[in-house]
Amino acid sequence: MGTTYRVAVVPGDGTGPEVTAQAERVLDVAAELGGFALDKQEFGFGGDYYLKTGETLPDSAIDELRQFQAILLGAIGHPDVKPGILEKGILLKARFELDQYVNLRPVKLYPGVATPLKDKGPEHVDFVVVRENTEGLYCGAGGFHKKGTPDEVAVQESINTRKGVERCLRFAFEYCQRRNQANKLTLCGKTNVLTFAFDLWERTFNEIGGDYPGVERDYAHVDATCMWMVKNPEWFDVIVTDNMFGDIITDLGAMIQGGMGIAAGGNINPAGVSMFEPIGGSAPKYTGQNIINPLAAICAGSMLLDHLGETQWATRIEDAVKWVTAEKLQSLAAGRMGYSTSEVGDLVIQHLRDHAG
Repeated sequence: MGTTYRVAVVPGDGTGPEVTAQAERVLDVAAELGGFALDKQEFGFGGDYYLKTGETLPDSAIDELRQFQAILLGAIGHPDVKPGILEKGILLKARFELDQYVNLRPVKLYPGVATPLKDKGPEHVDFVVVRENTEGLYCGAGGFHKKGTPDEVAVQESINTRKGVERCLRFAFEYCQRRNQANKLTLCGKTNVLTFAFDLWERTFNEIGGDYPGVERDYAHVDATCMWMVKNPEWFDVIVTDNMFGDIITDLGAMIQGGMGIAAGGNINPAGVSMFEPIGGSAPKYTGQNIINPLAAICAGSMLLDHLGETQWATRIEDAVKWVTAEKLQSLAAGRMGYSTSEVGDLVIQHLRDHAG
């Protein structure tokens, strides 16, 4: 037996446990075939835990999660919990406390998947967004003055540090080198209006760019980025941007790659524990029906293996997903796949076993 990796599993809310179960099944088969081991431990944080205990993610849990090499997250969101409580208390707390300073979002159109973009196929939609994940508008800096009166003032501040910006940019440059496709890194910003924050981003981008002579530097305003993602997605290789713009353009990315049912992402701390998740929500109306699409969670598992260094098996899982989308599924939508949630997991596993040699 080869290396053993410690992986924390947080199935979460709604359909999260269902899609996570399929991702775990696929990971277990990859480990079996690949000769490595996954030492997994499940944590029950989510809406039910909060309703029972009044806690989201205790500080003691953060300390415990630091002992793992990766986290597999299902979905967070409960219909009986006010929006924002779980997102801030679990997702943002984990990202900030575990210093997961990069949100990594591949935007890839798989064969057989319908995109709303006319005349575009898998050869056109294949880029990655590197989003700064622990600064910007998500720091929570700001406040109210005269709240509830006609003179109310609300201030929300975007915090950008040289350290935070530079480490995100260096990750993006290095990722672009490893990806080794077009070797082009596009900084997405708004330098003509946000003249303080994106002055820092642009200056740092150009100052450190000389350390990566093989990577072409490109710049696009965020509004132009949105237009070109729809009109000419093939122009992009790797996009790097701040927290807020990254949050927006990655949802657009999910739509052009076929929807939330196929989109996965990672919250990365290169020197610590990283967390991988399907991008879609908990979809509580489908809970327990065995009809939700698990492919995004399975793709998150593939990203997890790639991060751990098991690149061969990460690629084999992705190849299996491509086969399923191209040859098997009728749709990515819940209840319209032509297969149940667990049957889709079976198909991915079948491909892994059939191509294990």
